[in-house]
This record gives sequence, C-alpha cells and structure tokens, in this order.
Amino acid sequence: MTGAAGFGFLCVAGVLVAILWAWPAGRRAARRFAAAGTARLVALEGARLAAWFDHDAHAVPVRSGYGYLALRATFGTFASYLTFVGLFVGLLFLSGGVGGLLSDASYEVPLRYPGVRLTVDSGPLGTAYGLVLLGLSALWGAATVVAERRLAAYFAGPGEREAMRRRIAELTATRSGIVRAVDDERRRIERDLHDGVQQRGVALGMLLGRARHGADPAAVTALVDQAYAESRRLLDELRDVAWRVYPAALDELGLRAALAGVAERAGVPVTVRHGLAERPMSEIETALYFVAREAIANAAKHAGARRVLVVLSEDEHAVTAEISDDGRGGADPAGGGLSGLERRVLALDGVFEVDSPPGGPTRITATLPRGGSERREPPCA
Repeated sequence: MTGAAGFGFLCVAGVLVAILWAWPAGRRAARRFAAAGTARLVALEGARLAAWFDHDAHAVPVRSGYGYLALRATFGTFASYLTFVGLFVGLLFLSGGVGGLLSDASYEVPLRYPGVRLTVDSGPLGTAYGLVLLGLSALWGAATVVAERRLAAYFAGPGEREAMRRRIAELTATRSGIVRAVDDERRRIERDLHDGVQQRGVALGMLLGRARHGADPAAVTALVDQAYAESRRLLDELRDVAWRVYPAALDELGLRAALAGVAERAGVPVTVRHGLAERPMSEIETALYFVAREAIANAAKHAGARRVLVVLSEDEHAVTAEISDDGRGGADPAGGGLSGLERRVLALDGVFEVDSPPGGPTRITATLPRGGSERREPPCA
C-alpha cells in the first residue's frame, strides 16, 4: 500500500510540476509540495521499516528521497503484487486439492509435456501446486524484505540504534578475539620456556651435580667449562624468549630500531622503509611491530622467501604497515599466527588483509587509525 501511495504521489507531483513549470511562483509551490510530500512518505517508509523489518535508518535527504521513493514505489508495488497473487492462487489450489481429496469430488486432469503425456487426479495435483506456490511466495516475500532493507541502507545508511547494535556486536567479537589471542600467546610462551629454557636449566643442573661429586680434578674442570657454556646458552635462550614476548627497543628506541632488530634475526634479507613522521601511540606502534615481525618470521620459516620488504606509511587518518615477500605464497589467514594478528588489529578498529595466492607473492597489510601521536624520549641512563 505504501508503494502504491508513493507511486501515485510521484505521478501527481510530476504532472503538477510539468504544468506549473512555466510560472516561477507555481514552480516554487510545486517544488515545495513535492519536497514536503516526499519527506512525509520517506518518513512513513522509515516507520514501516522499523515496525515490520526491525531496521533503523537515518532520515533520507530530500534530493535522495526522490530516487529512493521512486525505486521503493516501483519495486514495492511489483513485489507485493507477486507475493499476494502467489499466496492467493496457492491457497486456491491447496483448498481445491484438499477439498477434492476429502470429498472424492476430484477428476482426472491430462498433463501434456514434450514427449510425455500423463493423466493425474486433480486432488493431489492441486495440493502439490498449492504447496509449491505457497513456498515460492514465502521465499519471494523473504527476498523482498532483504531487498527493502538493502535499498533503505543504500540511501540512508544505518540509524543510530542500528549503528550502535553493530558496534556492540563488533566490540563483543573483538573482545573475545583478544582473549583468545592472549591465551594463544601464553601457550606459546609456556612452550618456549618448556622446550628451551627449562631443558637448558636441567642440563646445567646435571653438569653442576656431576662436577660437585667428581673426584678427578681434570674431569671436574671439564664439567665446569661445560656448565659455563650451558649457562651462556641459557642466558641467550632467556633473552630470545624475552625479545619474542616484547622487545625493550620498541619502547626505548621506537619502531624503526625494533624492526631493525627483527631484520637482523630474520635469516633472510629484510628491507625496512620507514615513512612515519612521528611515533604513533603505544598500542598502535606495538600492533604494527607484531604484524611485521610475524609476517617476516612466516616468510623466512614457511614461505621460502629470498627477500622481504616492510613499508611503513601514513596519511591524515591512518598508519599502514605492508609486508611483502617473494615466497611460495599460500598463507592461511585463519592460521594461528595470522588470525591472532587480525584479532589484535581489529581490536584497535583497524583493517587486516592477507593476499597470498599459491605460488606467491604474499602481501600482508595492517591499517590502523592514527589515534593521535606522542613524542617519547628514551629513558635517561
């Protein structure tokens, strides 16, 4: 009904504007009439969407309202006609078929198709046709609802309530994602400590125990030397674990120095192009560092890359880290490392993209809102 009303109003307004176009005063009056009527009908459409389809939208501007009302009126009238005709005819077929089955008043109906001739009883045939038409009408009605919501969203966008609902859902998802990322990081740290540091500590304790109970001075000296070497390896392992957890250079010297340390440890040539004028906020800088570090580690360990390029850039609104390599590609965005990075970036309202076709190259991009910048000086010695 609202579609038919909108269609009729547009026809009347169009004829009125065409008749009064030659007179300036009449032209202005016709425009005011068209604008006021369009605004009221669009507001009615918004109320209908909120009441029937649970869709909250902003008010459509008057200039966009003409196009929205024209499309909505045409589509609404056509879609509702097909829906109601399908329901009416389907109910007729279904009632006739069921009535024929119950009253034994059915008759034979010949069906002729190319190469096929059938004779079917009218009761089952009518029942089947009715059920099919009712099902198709229900599907068409559901598609109409989806099209209505998309049309309103295209011209008006989500309203405050709908935007708040989407934001709450996004924050809930990112919060749970951060919890999973923290749990994954804790498991990784525990695994590194168990497989590396703990084994070094056990070996060091065994060597010192043997040296303590040894009787041969030469053997004791050799055991002490081995224990000393093992203690150095243990310290190196501890430094490596601490560096993987969070590098002190990131806070003290900034992102450029921290990524230079990653490049030195990577095992493949890494080029870092630093295009940031100022240091971003701490959480933004940390997220960019971990994205770059994980991407470099994946390129070196899994992709067989020969070169890695890290480009840090910024514009008025965002800071971007793009890491590309010439490896074999095929990186899985749902993998443990990349999915954890994505959750970290999404928690900061950023965008995380992975482009890694089989055969390469691989490009990982993290774009984060600037969120301001801060000048931090290294701590005094």
